[in-house]
Amino acid sequence: MATTSAPVYPANTPIPFDLFVSKKHRALPRGVLGFADSSGNIVFKVNRQDSKSSFSHAKAILLDSAGNPLISLYPHNDGSWQGFKGDDGDKNLIFKVQRVLTKFTRTELEVFLVSENQGQGELTCDFKVIGCHFQRSCTIYKVDSIVAQTSLMHKLRKICVSRSKFRLTMFPSLEDPSLVVALVL
Repeated sequence: MATTSAPVYPANTPIPFDLFVSKKHRALPRGVLGFADSSGNIVFKVNRQDSKSSFSHAKAILLDSAGNPLISLYPHNDGSWQGFKGDDGDKNLIFKVQRVLTKFTRTELEVFLVSENQGQGELTCDFKVIGCHFQRSCTIYKVDSIVAQTSLMHKLRKICVSRSKFRLTMFPSLEDPSLVVALVL
């Protein structure tokens, strides 16, 4: 019996593609955040794990469609985050995220890739994430080009839109889709 998995998108796809983000997907347990393609196949999913220590927050683990850990995210009390490769929290740091601006209607984050900043004294910002958490909308920039955007799923003739489902559009770039999904988280 052959098993099929969700398609893996190349990092340098020539056209934009959408992933649909929701906690309500028939292939996932209740409360697990899923990223599905236009065919409804789960491409990424997110498991949140509570920490055993009362001093640190819960971590989020980004998994591929087969359940393999890709990136683990750890929040800190100062509003910053760190992303590690796989499920190892102390090894293979990929990126750091620092909150620059927090208002009710706008949040700005700066993302620093560790591999891009090695050997430099001061970290330089590789990505900017600007958006509004309440509207489930954000735009991820690399220098002056848009890497990805999120937006609520609007329906015609519906005044009130559910905030539990939104779209992630990834534009053509050389960025790894799993890194972009981790930045959305």
